[in-house]
Amino acid sequence: MDDQGLEDAAILLMSLGEEEAAEVFRHLSPKEVQRLGETIARLKTVPRERVESVLQRFSDDAADTTLLVSDTDEYVKSVLRKALGEDKANLLIDRILQGGDVSGIESLKWMDPGSVAELLRNEHPQIVAAILVHLEYDQAAEVLKQFQERQRNEVMVRVATLDGIQPSALKDLNEVMSKVLAGGERTKKSSMGGVKTASEIINLMGSSVETSVLDFIRGADADLAQKIMDNMFTFDDLMKVDDRGIQALLKEVQSESLVIALKGATAELRERIFANMSSRAAETLREDLESRGPVRLSEVEAEQKDMLKIVRRLADEGQIVLGGGGDDAFV
Repeated sequence: MDDQGLEDAAILLMSLGEEEAAEVFRHLSPKEVQRLGETIARLKTVPRERVESVLQRFSDDAADTTLLVSDTDEYVKSVLRKALGEDKANLLIDRILQGGDVSGIESLKWMDPGSVAELLRNEHPQIVAAILVHLEYDQAAEVLKQFQERQRNEVMVRVATLDGIQPSALKDLNEVMSKVLAGGERTKKSSMGGVKTASEIINLMGSSVETSVLDFIRGADADLAQKIMDNMFTFDDLMKVDDRGIQALLKEVQSESLVIALKGATAELRERIFANMSSRAAETLREDLESRGPVRLSEVEAEQKDMLKIVRRLADEGQIVLGGGGDDAFV
């Protein structure tokens, strides 16, 4: 959802009143709650015309809505795949349509990374890996950054080699972690973990931690490390995105964030970004970069990670093709 959509949703919720808004929030994911909450907090005053416009549009949309879905299972599959892409959607489809119980894991998603790390710190790396693959990639990355280097590396090796979780294993985890995990009576194992999950998590750890983890995995299994690296997409890999994709990305990024992110970019990548902007915008960006003083590496990496999240979302939506093009391109 873009900034305009977030503001409209926030205005609608504010118009409903506290009890009704609370009911809506109960059906949202942790990230959706956070983004909407931040937007509501930012909207100190809203013009009457804007409120009326939002309410009228909602009323019109609701009045025009007719439910004509003959096969709800197929409808769920189709909508999720269009919204999230094949890989992410399949994980959710398994849970939704097969009745998987992941309430314990859902509770972890509401916790800050430090608390999750403290909860898992003394568990076996295999157990930690089995739990982390259920979390969002960025949350899993932040949790792992709280661990000691060796433990973090051992967990990532297991994430990369995890090819699924059997129902019996989920039950065992449930006993070990109390109510953190809930086992399901499923006939099909959960398709979680593996090289792609490992690469997504490592992508979001930051360059210094990333190097350490990959070096450790390379020492244990060079082929596995190479497979992970082949699936990773770093900030420098924006050079591989075509002009249309770069332009789509720039529409989603605030100028201040772009300036900070580019402070840590190569000269070639900066020029690539400039080339996909209007001459006036490019000149302004050049001036901002030159006038901006030193920026902490942590700030640069944080902004770059946020941009990479946008890149992945646009890739899932089909607006960006990741890779070098041709037969080797991937989305």
